[in-house]
Amino acid sequence: MKIKLGFLLVNLMMVWLDCCMGRFVVEKNSLKVTSPDKLKDTYECAIGNFGIPQYGGTLVGAVIYPKSNQKACKTFDDDASFKSKPGSLPIFLLADRGDCYFTLKAWNAQNAGAAAILVADDRVEPLITMDTPEEEDARADYLQNITVPSALISKSLGDSIKKALSNGDMVNINLDWREALPHPDERVEYEFWTNSNDECGPKCESQIDFVKSFKGVAQILERKGYTQFTPHYITWYCPEAFTLSKQCKSQCINHGRYCAPDPDQDFNKGYDGKDVVVQNLRQACLYKVANESGKPWLWWDYVTDFAIRCPMKDKKYTKECADQVIQSLGVDLKQIDKCIGDPTADVDNTILKTEQEAQIGKGSRGDVTILPTLVINNRQYRGKLDKGAVLKAICSGFEETTEPDVCLSEEIETNECLENNGGCWQDKAANITACKDTFRGRVCQCPIVQGVKFSGDGYTHCEASGSLRCEINNGGCWRKTQNGRTYSACIDDHTKGCKCPPGFKGDGVNNCEDIDECKAKTACQCPECKCKNTWGSYDCSCSGNLLYMREHDTCISKDVSAEVSWGFVWVIILGLAAAGVGGYAVYKYRIRRYMDSEIRAIMAQYMPLDNQPEDPVHHSHGNV
Repeated sequence: MKIKLGFLLVNLMMVWLDCCMGRFVVEKNSLKVTSPDKLKDTYECAIGNFGIPQYGGTLVGAVIYPKSNQKACKTFDDDASFKSKPGSLPIFLLADRGDCYFTLKAWNAQNAGAAAILVADDRVEPLITMDTPEEEDARADYLQNITVPSALISKSLGDSIKKALSNGDMVNINLDWREALPHPDERVEYEFWTNSNDECGPKCESQIDFVKSFKGVAQILERKGYTQFTPHYITWYCPEAFTLSKQCKSQCINHGRYCAPDPDQDFNKGYDGKDVVVQNLRQACLYKVANESGKPWLWWDYVTDFAIRCPMKDKKYTKECADQVIQSLGVDLKQIDKCIGDPTADVDNTILKTEQEAQIGKGSRGDVTILPTLVINNRQYRGKLDKGAVLKAICSGFEETTEPDVCLSEEIETNECLENNGGCWQDKAANITACKDTFRGRVCQCPIVQGVKFSGDGYTHCEASGSLRCEINNGGCWRKTQNGRTYSACIDDHTKGCKCPPGFKGDGVNNCEDIDECKAKTACQCPECKCKNTWGSYDCSCSGNLLYMREHDTCISKDVSAEVSWGFVWVIILGLAAAGVGGYAVYKYRIRRYMDSEIRAIMAQYMPLDNQPEDPVHHSHGNV
């Protein structure tokens, strides 16, 4: 009897996980029954590992339990359509577990128009993860086309829903994935557990297609520091008793330490499992070298290019082809070869040993036993590897309102803003809205437009603020151009509000009316003045040969400026003349008096003056 050692290695890997205290974690989301009242509560349900869960969002629907084909193992007749009608809730199909694969139930429900499928367990047990079929059964073409979200519910909840429906009650349910993944901060850490094998049918093909389609988004997130991405690879070990067997030698490297199943399950032809292990190791080493050089996103380029240039079907799954791809990306080939080491040596490989240890679940994350698997913020992603679905899941790992712009791409936005602007504030004239579509649903948040921040509650009003506020829709204020003149009620500074400019009156927002200064008699009031109102101002003129002075509101002669000038000159001349005469008179008067007093003093020394008495003779000077 021929033994396929690939299957044996998988079973041994399960034993190894058990002995190392490994565990598989069932990822869950919440299910809230909103009606009828007797069932109102929040329940847990297990996310299926197929379809597209709405990570970060919610889905509301009405439950239908079909009268026939209750296990949904057969296609539904045309008269059993579950498509929702306009104005009604989407339909959630409730199906019983058993008789066929979970994926077939989901596929039949999707083709019948259901928006989601709820599978009721048929036994009392903890919730399990609904997975895709294994091996040959996994090659069914429909598996990669399932898009409806799925959830396994407990037997007790399923029975309660069936009973309520049989009583004529409408059962409405809200499937909520908002807390299915943690979102603690502004950066998301995620891992991608993958495999370089491209000969495993639709699952491998979908994995390669995902890497190709998601590469651009992943590199944007990584380059800008929004995420921290790490690729991982699953390997198994060969039991020591079988390390010298043909099977282990063809599927393992490093003396049976690191193994992978044979790609085509035939040990006599094609590529072997050890070829897959070495290529996995090369990809892991490329990431290590690229990450150390500050360019971890090159991993996506390498994996994509290798899948295109070096496929197994073309017999190019070789080191030579891989080296060409590496060199084209400018990565140091010698460092990668050094990292890979000698696959034939009987020693541990640091990279692969670390990978095996990482497979064991830690904290909230369970063991990684399914390929491919995404782990986002230490929680395993469930569902189809679809670009939009995975991006939505990664975006749900960001703290709310810190999501990068790529999270608002058309592929994952909810488009709630398209209807009634999502109930948010909107300025239709300026095409500005506070409604913002996110993968979590719409939020009403006042925007920032061309560097101008709007503030408000986002629902009833948003108002521009800051020094550039008038550049955006004139700050929401009144503005009008007429007769070649433009007036605005926006105050272009850091203040808020609107104020009609001088010459106008009004609220400054909806209206500013011209003030008739002539009628109001607030200008042009001089007797000779003639007033004419203009838009935003007025014109005032004077009769005759007179000129109007606006600042003094008066009329003066047009020649008055010349007369004033000559009169001023004459005043100066006459003033100078008077000053000269006065000065001469003072000079003559004071000098004359001074000279007279001096002459009198001199003459008084030699003769008595007429107005002075004669001195008496004194003899006290001695004898002659």
